[in-house]
Amino acid sequence: MKYITETPKQTQVRFETEVLVVGGGPSGIAAAVSAARAGAKTMLTERYGCFGGVISHVGIEGIAWYRHEGTIEAGGILKEMEDRALAMDACTPEPQSTSQAPDVEMFKFIADELVTEAGVIPLFHCFAAGAIVEDGKIKGVIFEGKSGRFAVLAQVVIDCTGDADVAFRAGAGFMGPEIIAQMGGTPMSPVFNCKNVDTKIFRAYIYDEMKPTYGDWMKKGWNKEENAAIADLFTPYLYKPFADAIQDGTIRLEEGCKIAGTYSSIHDCGEVTQMNVVAVMGKSCTDPEDLTEAELKGRRHILKAMTALRKYAPGFENAKIRNIGMTIGTRASRIINCQYRLTGEDVLGEARFEDSIGIFPEFLDGAGTLVLPLTGRYYQLPYRCMVPMDIENLLVAGRSICGDLTAFGSYRNMGCCVATGQGVGVAAAVAVKEQVLTCGVDIKKVQKVLVDQGVRVF
Repeated sequence: MKYITETPKQTQVRFETEVLVVGGGPSGIAAAVSAARAGAKTMLTERYGCFGGVISHVGIEGIAWYRHEGTIEAGGILKEMEDRALAMDACTPEPQSTSQAPDVEMFKFIADELVTEAGVIPLFHCFAAGAIVEDGKIKGVIFEGKSGRFAVLAQVVIDCTGDADVAFRAGAGFMGPEIIAQMGGTPMSPVFNCKNVDTKIFRAYIYDEMKPTYGDWMKKGWNKEENAAIADLFTPYLYKPFADAIQDGTIRLEEGCKIAGTYSSIHDCGEVTQMNVVAVMGKSCTDPEDLTEAELKGRRHILKAMTALRKYAPGFENAKIRNIGMTIGTRASRIINCQYRLTGEDVLGEARFEDSIGIFPEFLDGAGTLVLPLTGRYYQLPYRCMVPMDIENLLVAGRSICGDLTAFGSYRNMGCCVATGQGVGVAAAVAVKEQVLTCGVDIKKVQKVLVDQGVRVF
């Protein structure tokens, strides 16, 4: 391999803050808002031009699609997000749960309001390119923007990038490619929305003819024993139009690609949204070449999916693509080594922890198994699985917190990402106020602030 030597140069310190949150997805919004509300001067940075992460950037509406009658959750900022969406008429009933599916475009406004009302300093269009670490303690982050490189100094940094970009650049230990391999190569999915659909005919096709259930997923390889309790429940699963089109040669899939999946909402105006039906397998979402190939393949297969739908899905005869998410949806990359590794036994065994910063329902969506929270069971989220072992005053939230493969299938979901974000946001603010390291923060004080913010901790 060839290398070049970069010329040393001075980098301007453009901002100084107490808490710096990098990544404005669900976990980042929650972390920044909760830290600011707890009294810390807080900045939230985002590489794109809006907050929302997988909601606004990818187009995923199902922020709490796991929810059923009796489900017990942490509340907090996740509930605020949903309440604001309802108040703005910016959501529709999610079809397989008791939750609401937010309008992904309107969610940009919801995120703006949450962030600015809390007094968070927002900064768009900047990419985390390096970490400033001295004597094992993070001091800030180097960003790249249109105007060049600049630094933001902070007492505490929270990595909410999803791919643990800051933790990686800071030198934190992590599990990476080998974990993805064990998962069978988690797919990437471009999400798109359709217009010009005869939704009356399409609804009749779904609810009167197909009647899809989770049992249909089992036929595709899901673990039957673990999923038996939910086999007869409805799910917005689309597979037959694609299978028919493949069988008769109407469409041909490229190697490493699959077409089958779910939609979210059917609108009377002729739109069907969150078409999450294309999967590109075996690519890394931390490699630009792999990402490029996945984006190109994904868009080609969206066209193939539309061809199949127009031919075999009643109501789609004249359908068109309304839009595609601004980036492909990814599911797994780096998992940071933290003080505790959450396990599948914790998730499915109602684990309890003295350092809990929130709860999440007994919900699992991964490794070929789906467990829905139908009984009110839940597990607690320990602060330690968000505290990296190698770098002081760095916290992680979202899907890159520490856990095994089974636990990952639960905590990677948006509802849990919000809970972990709110937990570490408050912990960061308390650490700043008490002038202690994040690894030594008084967890009782953190829990009290979280309860005051409307979070169920135990």
